[in-house]
Amino acid sequence: MAEFETVTDGLGFPEGPVALPDGSVIVVETFAGKITRVRPDGTKQVVAEPGGGPNGLAFGPDGRLYCVNNGGYQSWTDPRGREFTHGVRPDFAGGWVERIDIDSGKVEVLYRSGDFGHALRGPNDIVFDANGGFWFTDHGKLDYQRRCHDIVGIFYARTDGSLLDEVIFPSRNPNGIGLSPDGTRLYAAETYTTSLVEFTVTGPGQVADDDAGPRPGRVINRPGGRGYFDSLAVEANGNICVATPGSAGGISVISPAGELIEFVECDDPIVTNICFGGPDMRDAWLTFSGSGRLVKTRWPRPGLRLNFQLA
Repeated sequence: MAEFETVTDGLGFPEGPVALPDGSVIVVETFAGKITRVRPDGTKQVVAEPGGGPNGLAFGPDGRLYCVNNGGYQSWTDPRGREFTHGVRPDFAGGWVERIDIDSGKVEVLYRSGDFGHALRGPNDIVFDANGGFWFTDHGKLDYQRRCHDIVGIFYARTDGSLLDEVIFPSRNPNGIGLSPDGTRLYAAETYTTSLVEFTVTGPGQVADDDAGPRPGRVINRPGGRGYFDSLAVEANGNICVATPGSAGGISVISPAGELIEFVECDDPIVTNICFGGPDMRDAWLTFSGSGRLVKTRWPRPGLRLNFQLA
């Protein structure tokens, strides 16, 4: 098992980490409905309180933080005290995408469910391309009472509010999303099928015709077993690091060809996300959501510097 340093704990289901130049990390607290900055010494500062269920974060070309908000989940705590997402809240009215000024804490809703004729059920993860637009997944909601799961897709949007396009539909509960270093491949991690799916990007917000349906994309890795796929990050060499919660949580490092390079075991079965930063891009922060921790480790290879990343 890798050596992890706990930077802080007591977070309400942390997700969506983004690294900053000073060594601090901003995360969402999905169950608390807020965005929190964690300093290197572990102290916490609330950046914004958008409510709902903030899920994925990324910096945009304007230096502001973009958040995909799932609209909120019910939570469930197991006998060990670990928290899980569990079903649809009674007051759920759809998800949305918001823009946040990290200095003032101002939150601006950019897109909400119903805009451009699209239902947003559970926006989950986000990545910007070099053109300044962003891809995001809609993971949907698993409704235990009605015994059904939303049929959802993968979206592309512009930061000026002029475009919200469901480019890929249907997609099977997509969660993590990322781009290859050259921007020509889009990756999505499907949670319950435990599949890493690849799409060929042909332009801003466009994928190859054969990647749009009826079973969009190409499955390049499906490990099986008792794990699931959550959010992801990409290494500078193109490997895809997929958070893999399950009976033995960890990070599955998968080559662009779909081969499992290594599995980095973690001490929280509900590891949900990873991001990279630091001068050499080898500082890795992971969200251990079951125990409410943000942890740090030195990664064996540098991560990919994201478009518009501040760190």
